[in-house]
Amino acid sequence: MFPNLEVRHLHAVIVLAEERNFTRAADRLHITQPALSKQITDLEEEHRFHLFTRDKRRVVEVTDAGRVFVEEARLALLHTQRAVHLAQAAHEGSDSVLTIGHSPYADHAWIAAMLAIRLPLYPTLRIRLMTQFALESLRGVLVGELSLALVTAPPQDVQITAVPFARAPLYVALLETHPAAHKERLVLQDLAKDEWILFAKRVHPLVHEAIMNAARRESIVPKHAHDIITPQQAVELVSEHVGVAILTKPTARDLHADGVVVKPLSDTSLWFDTSVIMRAGDESRLVNEFVRSFLRKYAPQRLQPKQMELWRSA
Repeated sequence: MFPNLEVRHLHAVIVLAEERNFTRAADRLHITQPALSKQITDLEEEHRFHLFTRDKRRVVEVTDAGRVFVEEARLALLHTQRAVHLAQAAHEGSDSVLTIGHSPYADHAWIAAMLAIRLPLYPTLRIRLMTQFALESLRGVLVGELSLALVTAPPQDVQITAVPFARAPLYVALLETHPAAHKERLVLQDLAKDEWILFAKRVHPLVHEAIMNAARRESIVPKHAHDIITPQQAVELVSEHVGVAILTKPTARDLHADGVVVKPLSDTSLWFDTSVIMRAGDESRLVNEFVRSFLRKYAPQRLQPKQMELWRSA
């Protein structure tokens, strides 16, 4: 017998676990705080376990049972969304359409290479591009919105196959009058006295975390000035003497502003792979053929995952 659970219950538990606060969670869910509290209480009473503990300050902690529930609830929502998207794709007859996600800052050469791919078995192949941040692309691949994606520093996930094809350092955009502007390569200590302009954590979570970890190793307390989303914001802030910007290579290379120079960072812990990601276990002949064709150009020396060997003999 299936438990009496609705998608809204799963979503409510996940959001409350993330926010650890009923008021903030209710705001995200666009419901009242009493309505959220009733949903959680009814769920706990019906199934006879506690998902959360509460204290007088309204701080919420997740129980052991709650942690298991949240992990499985996330998977259940992913499968639900995937079922809808895959059914929609089948209904639309999209066997020869690939939807590809990429960062707003992806190298134009990568996009051009994908658009230039021709597969003899799919003469009517059409490419649909979607510009998304890393976590959005990961989720899009998992739920079936995307066939594949190009992601810099993708989070590890057992449901994802990731094949690196390009590796590059981070770069710093700084004023040409900066004391370190004459150097060919910079170290974080060169920036210790500056205010830092970084991509917001939701844009590049692993990159953001790696920068902060590297700063801690160097005993640097960053003067974190601004989270930005676009490279244009970064260069404008640098040119306005707000601070220095730490950026990924494709972004930095395209920056042009009077009085601003771009230099690579030498710290090897701040080099990052860009990967093609696809759903693990995706046996689509089209997706596998397309990814292998792309990798022949950008990573011919890479040992391709067994998943992409499926159609090699066809």
